[in-house]
Amino acid sequence: MKYLAEINVMPMKALLDPQGKAVTGSMKNLGLPEIENVRIGKHITLEIEAADKASASVKVDEACKKLLCNQIMESYEFSLREA
Repeated sequence: MKYLAEINVMPMKALLDPQGKAVTGSMKNLGLPEIENVRIGKHITLEIEAADKASASVKVDEACKKLLCNQIMESYEFSLREA
């Protein structure tokens, strides 16, 4: 069965996010001072062929840990559904 994974990778809250800080500053320049604390991350989608949802979840988690996320600086979460 084929599954679709949607993965969100974000910088850890304890770490500085220079991109987010730059965008937050730009919001003020655009006349949007009420927008603050912007954090910028990655959104990744992928398809996976697996026998069941549990097996697909294990494989997606493994891909995140080994390649898609730098666990020293980032955290991730994902959702999985049938494609």
